[in-house]
Amino acid sequence: MSSRSILRIALTPGEPAGIGPDLALSVPPELPGVDTRDVDIVVLADRDLLAARAACLGIRPLPERTPPHGSAVGVGVEHIEGCRNPAPGLPDPANAPYVLRTLDRAIEGCLAGEFDAIVTGPVQKSAINAGGIPFTGHTEYLAAKSSGDMPVMLLVAGDLRIALATTHLRLRDVPDAITQAGLIHSLRVLRRALEKDFGITNPHIGVCGLNPHAGEGGYLGREELETIIPALEALRAEGYLFDGPLPGDTAFTPPQRARHDAYLSMFHDQGLPVLKALGFGHAVNVTLGLPFIRTSVDHGTALDLAGTGRADGGSLMAALSLAIRMARHRRARTE
Repeated sequence: MSSRSILRIALTPGEPAGIGPDLALSVPPELPGVDTRDVDIVVLADRDLLAARAACLGIRPLPERTPPHGSAVGVGVEHIEGCRNPAPGLPDPANAPYVLRTLDRAIEGCLAGEFDAIVTGPVQKSAINAGGIPFTGHTEYLAAKSSGDMPVMLLVAGDLRIALATTHLRLRDVPDAITQAGLIHSLRVLRRALEKDFGITNPHIGVCGLNPHAGEGGYLGREELETIIPALEALRAEGYLFDGPLPGDTAFTPPQRARHDAYLSMFHDQGLPVLKALGFGHAVNVTLGLPFIRTSVDHGTALDLAGTGRADGGSLMAALSLAIRMARHRRARTE
């Protein structure tokens, strides 16, 4: 098997004191719903950290990979030096530069064509900021480092895909953050990803309203009339297939979910409670609008579970499986 035929996925475990190293060490040879015979998962981490955590868990350490990795398949570690090995559950702010070096290596590798996708484990934002490095999150960091488009957050659980028009905002700030230009951008990025990375031709997207009953003709708010509907009409003229604005209380009923390939939710807690109720533990966070594929777990660092062997790897397995499927769709479109 030539190196060119191999799908190579970069995995960054995230916070060294959290469950990310545990999960990286526990990635099985076979992943749910995807063929991994031609896949190499490269864990970008300090080999000594992983060896110490493997000893703590009573499992074998990972074999080491050396760039350019050749024809290796399976799971291996590419050594990223500089981690001060913390006790499980006790983050050390001095490791902030090391955590970002693992991300930088993944980004550089994707932009250079070494990696087909990045899968990220959870980071401890407070530890990075305490280390003297301003850090708001993976999404913003990846976009800034790669000159990516304004990113769009997509959460995936099985066939349910929900993108967000706004992300981590106070509810009182949401209406002002929803603009026609922003909605048009988000929907263009979402449709492009559904076609390119999910293999869906002419995807059918459900667009949620902002207000109860989608504004009820303006009686419960005018954002639908003045912002959402004009944005949808502009894109319908380009051939986009939409339903909406949909009332949030009925948008995700089983008949509606069967009808739509994806949704655009107006705010974080409109769409994500539905997705997490239906898919918690195997949901995946996908960042759209970057020049490479990036998926992530849907949970935090779980410091209390680090080194105990009780961490649930379901979300990481789903994130890896989805990254591989997306990379295959993207590769098929370019061959």
